[in-house]
Amino acid sequence: MEAWNYLEAGGKHAELVWARRSGKDEISLHRTAVAAFERVGSYWHMLPMAAQARKAIWNAVNPHSGKKRIDEAFPEEIRRKKNDQEMYIEFINGSTWQVLGSDNYNAMVGSPPVGIVYSEWALSNPAAKAYLRPIIAENNGWQIFITTPRGKNHAYTTYKGAQEDPDAFAQLLTAMDTGQYTPEKLAKLRAEYVRDFGEAMGNALFDQEFMCSFEAPILGAVYAKELREAQERIRRVPYDHTKPVHLYWDLGRADKTAIWFVQLAPFEYRVIDYLEGTGKHISEYIVELQQKKYVYGTCGLPHDANNELLASARTVAQQLRDAGFKTKTVTKTSVDTRIEAARGILPLCYFDEKSCAIGLDALMNYRYSVDDETKHFSKEPLHDWASHAADAFSYMAIDLKEPKAKQKEFQTRPRRPFNGRTTPGDWMAS
Repeated sequence: MEAWNYLEAGGKHAELVWARRSGKDEISLHRTAVAAFERVGSYWHMLPMAAQARKAIWNAVNPHSGKKRIDEAFPEEIRRKKNDQEMYIEFINGSTWQVLGSDNYNAMVGSPPVGIVYSEWALSNPAAKAYLRPIIAENNGWQIFITTPRGKNHAYTTYKGAQEDPDAFAQLLTAMDTGQYTPEKLAKLRAEYVRDFGEAMGNALFDQEFMCSFEAPILGAVYAKELREAQERIRRVPYDHTKPVHLYWDLGRADKTAIWFVQLAPFEYRVIDYLEGTGKHISEYIVELQQKKYVYGTCGLPHDANNELLASARTVAQQLRDAGFKTKTVTKTSVDTRIEAARGILPLCYFDEKSCAIGLDALMNYRYSVDDETKHFSKEPLHDWASHAADAFSYMAIDLKEPKAKQKEFQTRPRRPFNGRTTPGDWMAS
């Protein structure tokens, strides 16, 4: 009721970190139904991926009532039309509501939203919020972020930010607070988690799902150990004007494109920037790169950069070369080989904490999926919003682990190791 009262009174930013099965989506759906008749506009309900959105919201049935979630929240009497393929409802007053995935947030067409629910926010693409926030602000709209924790990632950051914002609403409710489980049932659930995943991981996962602990690790995280040990190397990393910036890409069109920016030094890699986008043409990335005013070295591209584009006879590599960039194709290897290469260079990387924040969040959330029945991890990492940044980083790792004779920038030592406070003059030119 505290959350409902805040939203009903016109609140614009709610962070609901509630225990599993506590009704996060239900309150958001019903609040959206009311809001759609208070103000005519477009409303979105976003999950991490569109396929997941269809299963969890559009087709989901409330086990307590036997009715579809959307039928309970949006009864037929208030609808004008419904489009099953696009997961879209138009109401009789002209408002619209749609289910979609944060994996394709900037490909939506039509009226910009005045209300957005980010469901499973800890697993969603944080770039969606960055992209849509100015739209919501311009429309004087509202946002609801609902989730259980997944480590101290972007969901932790937005929750803590809301706690410090007097105009926002932040609430963490454990299964003990919500009361939907008896103490005996919770004890049984904890025992089942320990049985399935072992004592340490089982307790951590139970605390994450039911006690809303941000301290539990992300289950199956590929680079958990390396990133945990890298915390002191995530800091301000300035651009060194005496050294070229090399780019490492993972390419997509309807899918995401991710680019890491790195400057090389003996025994250290300065990762100074990160760029990503969805559904954009290569020419748009070229413009963004030119606007950054870096002096560029080479573009390390995956093998498919030499494939012809559907809309052009020129390949991505050719278009980059035509724009003045040097390109090379990174050696094609297996996913496992690339992951091991990335683990090998992570202890040598310094990351700019601001410019690389979204990329680092993706590396943190790059994970193997877990089969709910067998409790076994998948053979390859999950392909979601985090995988593109991770793939681009692993291409960088493969290229940087090539024989050092090919890396001319590794032939001299710095006057002293980089500590985050050195200036360009502290590094000897290659």
